[in-house]
Amino acid sequence: MINVLSIDGGGIRGLIPALVLQHIEDETDDHTADLFDLIAGTSTGGILALGLTIPANGEASDPRYSAGDLAALYRERGADIFDQPRWREVVSAVDYFDEKYDHSGLETVLDEYFGDQPVGDGLTDVMVSTYDIQARKPFFFKSWRSPDEIVPMRRAGRATSAAPTYFEPAKVAVGAQQRVLVDGGVFVNNPAVSAYAEAERRHPDQTIRVVSIGTGSATEPLDYEDAQDWGKVEGAANIVDIVFDGVSDAADYQLQYALGDRFERFQVPLEEGSDAMDDASSENLDALEEDANRLMETQADALAALCDRLRGT
Repeated sequence: MINVLSIDGGGIRGLIPALVLQHIEDETDDHTADLFDLIAGTSTGGILALGLTIPANGEASDPRYSAGDLAALYRERGADIFDQPRWREVVSAVDYFDEKYDHSGLETVLDEYFGDQPVGDGLTDVMVSTYDIQARKPFFFKSWRSPDEIVPMRRAGRATSAAPTYFEPAKVAVGAQQRVLVDGGVFVNNPAVSAYAEAERRHPDQTIRVVSIGTGSATEPLDYEDAQDWGKVEGAANIVDIVFDGVSDAADYQLQYALGDRFERFQVPLEEGSDAMDDASSENLDALEEDANRLMETQADALAALCDRLRGT
């Protein structure tokens, strides 16, 4: 049996899958990296995938961070990632085409958490999605593939989280090639289908099960009057959010049809938390935690069955 974990993108809403995975680790008394044979993620999910598999003290067999540690990252460092200095507010007001956030805050946090640890050091197979805007095609960092394996995790994390309109693209050296990468959410915000395809390719004779965890589904309606102005640059963020949500829902539908009961999706409508990917206020983080708790309450039986299966009981 090959167990695959897929984690959606969603910015600060990554707190939700981090808390769900904290629950799974608590119930199984095991590390996420030991429970799954492949962990795939996009954007904030990609950062979680890397964080859950980075070894402690360089080459240790245990991960450096628990899911609880990564949940704390959102609370303690979210405001540093989505920080807009006053000088940048002035620049953005003048230049409509400037990204919403300077990437220095994001890079500081990634440097702190990952250092120079390469992608290939992941404690289980890791796949992180991005999109190469020069080659005009998807690009996945794969921990088992050369030359991806020597790319620092912090650079893969920077690339997968370079959401258009939020952060500028990331230039990442992959072997002899300099790639220009943006958030993989532009084509696969929910990477579950890609993760399943990769698992099938690597393990053609094995039964594959996929666990997919979302970052909360958007519920806030967008009015026609607001949508009329989407041609203006300031409406671009709404378009990005809709694209990310739409591709996530499509992947969910495809795998439910293809895998049946070998596919498990844990997702919750955002009733308390904001749909925004960048609202790192303490009030919104509290609200996102409420949504995560509601997910775990409403899907308690499915989570318990999953934990039993992962434990082998």
